[in-house]
Amino acid sequence: MTHPVNEGITAARRSAVHLEMRDAYAEDEEFARWRSGHRYEGDPARLPQWWWPWHETVTGATARGVVMRRARIVSEPVSDYIGYEHDMTFANTAAGELVRWLPRRRAADIALPGTDFWLFDGGRLLLTYFSGDGRAVDREWCTDPATVALAASAFEVVWERAVPHEEYKPVR
Repeated sequence: MTHPVNEGITAARRSAVHLEMRDAYAEDEEFARWRSGHRYEGDPARLPQWWWPWHETVTGATARGVVMRRARIVSEPVSDYIGYEHDMTFANTAAGELVRWLPRRRAADIALPGTDFWLFDGGRLLLTYFSGDGRAVDREWCTDPATVALAASAFEVVWERAVPHEEYKPVR
């Protein structure tokens, strides 16, 4: 069975945008390694095997002309998890994603959906629901025009205000 995000990216023709709004997601082995001091030093070739299917999905989409943008709304000082994400984002950008960061205090006046989402070609919205400990527990394709419009608008406002990855220095 195809993962819904991969399905959306594979079907996308123009754009795939992802808005992340949590300060922590479920802890996994990679995050634990990072916390204990392991770093990939910005070298995609050193990334573990689990990373390569994502890399291939993203590079395939961008080769077709799909613009992939990811924005993250983060609290400052950042959580350890956001520090980990920031350190690992070199892998996203190496695959072709554009990534920006928005400090949460600069997002207070933005109408935002209640959860993270992916929006494909401006019309296919995939919502992700999380448990309190940051595990993705459900995903739902949303066709409600008002919700799709809210997500699209929110992403564009966040993107305009956010700092490009190369310039963002997390406050720790």
